[in-house]
Amino acid sequence: MEIKTYLNNQRLVIEDALERYMLTADMENSAFAHHIEAMRYSLFAGGKRIRPILCLAAGQAIGRRPVPDIDLLPIACALECIHTYSLIHDDLPAMDNDDLRRGKPTNHTLFGEAGAILAGDGLLTWAFDLLSNNGQSDSALSPKKQLEIIHLIARAAGSLGMVGGQALDIENENKEFPFDTLRVIHRSKTGALITASILAGAIAAGANQTQQKALTRYGEQIGLAFQIVDDLLNVTGTTEQLGKTAGSDATRGKATYPAFFGIDATRQKARAAVEEAQEALSLFDEKADPLRAIAQYIHTRSH
Repeated sequence: MEIKTYLNNQRLVIEDALERYMLTADMENSAFAHHIEAMRYSLFAGGKRIRPILCLAAGQAIGRRPVPDIDLLPIACALECIHTYSLIHDDLPAMDNDDLRRGKPTNHTLFGEAGAILAGDGLLTWAFDLLSNNGQSDSALSPKKQLEIIHLIARAAGSLGMVGGQALDIENENKEFPFDTLRVIHRSKTGALITASILAGAIAAGANQTQQKALTRYGEQIGLAFQIVDDLLNVTGTTEQLGKTAGSDATRGKATYPAFFGIDATRQKARAAVEEAQEALSLFDEKADPLRAIAQYIHTRSH
């Protein structure tokens, strides 16, 4: 499989769906035009769309068509809204204090801190509007399955997942702490929503418990690999390559895999995580090839 072609095609599918499902500053919503503009600015500022693509790829692995059925797309778009909200808030002066994201000015540099906070809040809550309404009145998802997916994503995005990981990350800046703490930070801050993205697509497609268990293992390992590679790129990449400030982890006193293990050993750990992710897919046939290729892409990406 040509992974770059696949990712680009799926990204276009996601972009089209986001345009359909996202709020616009039309006559009905004109009173909120500036707020909606701030939300849309970050949502459509680019990005790899890995989380929604993983959602679609997991659905395909369970048996859905490569072009997703309509009930998967609102879930995928909701995941991208949650991810984008987290980036807006991460970039705030009180958090990572970044001026550049995806090669463009961060949200708060254009819309102010309050505007950026509210844009993030708007994207987070709009995600759950999409998940509960599913974008269509005739969704094929049963109410029970819909609630299961909402619960899964809420848990992954919240205080026991992404938000908790971010809080722990900030709490430990410029401190020495054991590697186990770094592992919890990475598993929560990055891995939780990636794993939930995969499971949400699989559950929507009708995955059984054995399949869900295998995909959970896959998600945990590619989530780990994704964050390890992020740590590496922050050290070895340039601002132009990354679309955000290179070297920011060291500046803010964050503990990272390279800080614990060095560059070469960190690369080996990323490779080992991808190999374990691939092994987790052994019970799936060729319909899971996109997931296999995405795992390899995460390991070799340059931004």
